[in-house]
Amino acid sequence: MIKKQTGIFEVGDKVQLTGPKGRINTIVLSKGGTFGTHRGDLRHDDIIGVPDGSVVTNQNGVEYLALKPLLNDFVLSMPRGAAIIYPKDAAQIIVSGDIFPGAVVVEAGVGSGALSLYLLRAIGESGELHSFERRSEFAEIAQGNVTSQMGTKPANWSV
Repeated sequence: MIKKQTGIFEVGDKVQLTGPKGRINTIVLSKGGTFGTHRGDLRHDDIIGVPDGSVVTNQNGVEYLALKPLLNDFVLSMPRGAAIIYPKDAAQIIVSGDIFPGAVVVEAGVGSGALSLYLLRAIGESGELHSFERRSEFAEIAQGNVTSQMGTKPANWSV
């Protein structure tokens, strides 16, 4: 089962907090955790249980918009071992390659997993993605990134 990208915030979810001046910080929610800034602390427990898109307030009354990060946000900030395929390039690959829900796709060179994430979204749960990588350290980074974003390693993905 793939982790839902919207809904109620739970322990372990990534949250993108946008502060009053537009600065964006991404945190992972933990029971009893805090996000500290020079404007005061925001308790993770105040975010857990509220819907995606809520405005939450820290101890000093400063408001933050709490959103689940988009795939593009995750890809641009994820750990890298190799260069990533950027969102606009991934879109071109998916369109030019005629990749659709249910397609069987072979990916040569998994890198950091950015293109894998976009391909998995394009093919859906009914498709298959077979990724190949010569360097084991890149394969490990990619698997970690995909699992981190999707909540689990997709059953329809082999590396």
